[in-house]
Amino acid sequence: MKAHIGDRLVLEGTHLGDGRRTAVVTALHHRDGTPPYEVRWLDDGRTTLIFPGPQARIEPATQPGTPMTEPGS
Repeated sequence: MKAHIGDRLVLEGTHLGDGRRTAVVTALHHRDGTPPYEVRWLDDGRTTLIFPGPQARIEPATQPGTPMTEPGS
């Protein structure tokens, strides 16, 4: 998995009732774009360091139809 600053990290729920979480990559720790990533979660605005697992995917910042603003802003 490789990401760039501004890409979205999407985590799918792994258990029944788990929701999907989305974050924006704000910083990289490796020049080649491999984890870990610093992300800002869109649901609560918190910033965390994450080592994404198999339930995660990257959506490029330039993907058509992907708004780059938070809901309600």
